[in-house]
Amino acid sequence: MDTTRRGCLRAALALAAAQECAGPSERTDSSFDPWIEIHPDNLRHNVKEVSRRAGSRPILAVIKNNGYGLGVSNAARVFEPMPEVAGFAVVKLDEAFTLRESGIKKPVLLMGPFDERNLEDVAAKNILPMVYTALGPALERVAQRLQRPVDLHVCVDTGLGRVGVPYREAAVLIRDLAGHKGVRVAGTMMTFTEDPDFDQEQLHRFRTLSSSLEAEGVRLGRKHAASSFTLFQHPDAFLDMVRPGMALFGVYSEPQFRGRRILDLRPGVALKTRVVYVKQLPKNESAGYERVYMAQRDTWMATLPVGHADGAPRALAKGARVRIREELFPVVAVSASHLIVEIGNEPKVKVGDLATVFDWTEGSRPEDVGAACGASVYDLTMHLNPLLPRRFVSN
Repeated sequence: MDTTRRGCLRAALALAAAQECAGPSERTDSSFDPWIEIHPDNLRHNVKEVSRRAGSRPILAVIKNNGYGLGVSNAARVFEPMPEVAGFAVVKLDEAFTLRESGIKKPVLLMGPFDERNLEDVAAKNILPMVYTALGPALERVAQRLQRPVDLHVCVDTGLGRVGVPYREAAVLIRDLAGHKGVRVAGTMMTFTEDPDFDQEQLHRFRTLSSSLEAEGVRLGRKHAASSFTLFQHPDAFLDMVRPGMALFGVYSEPQFRGRRILDLRPGVALKTRVVYVKQLPKNESAGYERVYMAQRDTWMATLPVGHADGAPRALAKGARVRIREELFPVVAVSASHLIVEIGNEPKVKVGDLATVFDWTEGSRPEDVGAACGASVYDLTMHLNPLLPRRFVSN
């Protein structure tokens, strides 16, 4: 990473830290600007739940894509003190560096791309690359310069077809990597397609490969395959370590999982703002671009200064409701920076009232909002604007 880019990253981290720690008199954002709340107690509860479900196996916490909306460093700081969490996994190289520059000490697995120019910097910071090509000679050179072996995880493609060495070719690659003195295989991993029938075949392929190599004396490190989805579907795939993401952040990735009572998940993130404008819309007048909403009668409306640029998807206008003054009101229009909400026959809200797009309250959870309008819970969390303030809250 070049000096300018590293400097920008450090500046962004400093700004984020200032936003997290600022008291009410120190805030630089308008009182009407949207913000994101982080509930660390809920996050810690979810770790305990996952650990219970996984039979106390270590957890490799996936905090990719800006920590599922919390901020990658914010998420890591909550999870790192917990003994159940063995380390972290990210996809972007910058996120791996950000964790180290934020003071995170536990192992970090980089599951995304890098080139050989990055390899020495990655290894020097004790970031474990996910490898699936013949990088043995390059790793050996890096190990010689660092005067210690390079730890890594090998990714095996058992059928997802995204990345990873194809399982039929994996034994040759893993033997080669493990045969280098400068390489230490700390883990071997696969990812399910989440097709229930084919998942069993994938697991069979992975187990067959692993058993064969281990019988030869090849060390594979911790084997892991279980994402949040797998925690609900395939307890036989928990292996040596589980690798959840969304479950740690308290959101059920699939609607059917919520009612199974396998895991009691509590959302750890909320998107909030304040009502900025209230008015009565006369009958037959419109609201929103393309006149998406037409008043059937004189109707009170509220405008919220949060929109799809902040992470509130356009799909909200297809049935989602926001909570204002503990009452739910339908979203009727979404633009880049605003939501328009139908209040009804009476002016039940006023400028300055707290408005919650989603949080950890029953009826306003990300799953509730997503189910109401057809939005994915991933869209509601992963797309939160990284420039919005993040604030830690408690019960």
